[in-house]
Amino acid sequence: MRGTIRLGSNDLRQLLGFTARPVTWEPHRRYCCFEMKPKVYVTRNDYARIGLDLLREECDISLWDEDYPVPRDEFLKNVAGKDAIYCSLNDRIDKELLDQAGPNLKVISTISVGYDHIDVKECKQRGIRVGYTPDVLTDATAELTVALLLATARRMFEANKQVHTGGWKSWSPMWMCGTSVKNSVVGIFGFGRIGQEVAKRLAPFKPSRIQFTSRTDKFLTAEDLNVTQVPFDELIETSDFLIIACSYNVETANLFNDAVFSRMKPSAILINTSRGGVVEQHDLIHALRAGKIQAAGLDVTTPEPLPLDSPLLTLPNVVVLPHIGSADIETRIEMSRITACNILAGLKGIRMLSEV
Repeated sequence: MRGTIRLGSNDLRQLLGFTARPVTWEPHRRYCCFEMKPKVYVTRNDYARIGLDLLREECDISLWDEDYPVPRDEFLKNVAGKDAIYCSLNDRIDKELLDQAGPNLKVISTISVGYDHIDVKECKQRGIRVGYTPDVLTDATAELTVALLLATARRMFEANKQVHTGGWKSWSPMWMCGTSVKNSVVGIFGFGRIGQEVAKRLAPFKPSRIQFTSRTDKFLTAEDLNVTQVPFDELIETSDFLIIACSYNVETANLFNDAVFSRMKPSAILINTSRGGVVEQHDLIHALRAGKIQAAGLDVTTPEPLPLDSPLLTLPNVVVLPHIGSADIETRIEMSRITACNILAGLKGIRMLSEV
């Protein structure tokens, strides 16, 4: 008869990569370093199963048993007394919720690279550790960024609509012509992991130059990738494609506003796969309508989901996606695993895979 496998402290260290020694499972032996099972609250039921299964081995799990974000009142009602929270970008973790959770709360782990939905300062003051998933979604988001750029530049969604609505009458030499990446100037705002991977993927399309702006000097990286670091003013004034790949913080909030759009090329195309709050959306709508910029491709908006009556959805020169930057199966599975491992490591007092 097969017994239940439980992960102890040493086994968890092996799972997290602390040692190369292979794990030998003993099916009749129970592994648990906790005197009592920690209580973990999970904010929805459709996270990849691997993470939830890992937690169930050592923890008592309660969850919002729906495939949409837990309502605020339910979150507040059910978080009391929990030792850990498994959450996502949809779940606001603020002082009110932390007060409601109480002193048992030791770990919060979010299945995202962004953590602006968590009051990290308040968590630190209370000794609550915060985990996130920064590295695993880099490739998936970079791929989606390139796909969104191409779809926007070549007017793919606009053209597809013509196929379905009868607008496609016959071949026409100038109909549905888009913009080529070849010989263009590609600008990237934010040159961390995702920005660098976007640059690598766009290089084979033969732009005349790839340039970027970053808060830190990255001359060695720029040399390795054959890209150029430029001031922000030069980036917005000279780029044919401007890709936003920065983090969201007080410095970048609403940074792309009417003043910036007015200085961009009228032929420029804006791509945003970072956070909706980096762009002042009302100003973007005005810029697109007024011809200050040519088009925009957005995987992130304010709010999310975007209301069906949003003016953005009426503009033919805008491609809007529902925040699917990291949405490939392998990435989401690994994000779930890392989120769970962060919780287990935090509860055991050992190093997390990724800690804020």
